[in-house]
Amino acid sequence: AKPGDVDNGNDNDNDGTVDEYRNIATAFLSNFLQPQNTNRNGDNDDNDSGAPSATATATTTTARATSREILSKIDFQATKAPKMPIETLASILDRELYEKEWFVTGNVNPIYFDDKFKFQDPDVKVTGVEEYAKGVQKIFDQTTSRAQIISTLPSATAPNTITVTWRLSGRVNIGPSGLPIKPYICYTDFTIDEESGLIVFQEDRFDIPGWDILISALFPFLVGRVGFLREAAEEVEERVFDDEDVVAGSGGGR
Repeated sequence: AKPGDVDNGNDNDNDGTVDEYRNIATAFLSNFLQPQNTNRNGDNDDNDSGAPSATATATTTTARATSREILSKIDFQATKAPKMPIETLASILDRELYEKEWFVTGNVNPIYFDDKFKFQDPDVKVTGVEEYAKGVQKIFDQTTSRAQIISTLPSATAPNTITVTWRLSGRVNIGPSGLPIKPYICYTDFTIDEESGLIVFQEDRFDIPGWDILISALFPFLVGRVGFLREAAEEVEERVFDDEDVVAGSGGGR
């Protein structure tokens, strides 16, 4: 096992591998990640006979089964997309991210990712797009979580970089009932390899500090009542894409 692996007693191929937890709080909370075969009531979705347990939450079980099915359909060995202008790649990613919300669903399209892809945010580091996809699918509650894309544009300040602005909301699968996510804005920077034209690195940034995210999740009743916690991010308006918008490939599992 790599450093940072979470051993919850559940051998599941859909568990993502974390290279490193970047802060003490995240490392501690990782011990309370729900196993993939456990519902939000803390009960196993399947009993010893293989039949669904009487207390399983139907919507949660269905969502997890659907998300596992999506991951199983992704061809992580798919032929990579040809190199294209960064403006074209940004437009294509914008459409796919909006439709698939892969920042929380894990329904990535591997054709845009370099084999050397790495991910990091203020909490974790991960190597490989498949491990990334499994990881986000595992941590986010698939019945409630959203990654609403606001914009996907080439960076005006960093070369070979595409920046995605998006709103995160929903729940994370930590603890028996999960923890709520106070909606906040995220900024994802995709670094594009100059030779291959593929995404070689992804770094996520948040518009609120980690301590605000953590306190708001553990004590949601404080949001809007104390001045040191930021208000929830405003709702995102629905976007409309032109039918002429072209997506380069369909390597994802949608």
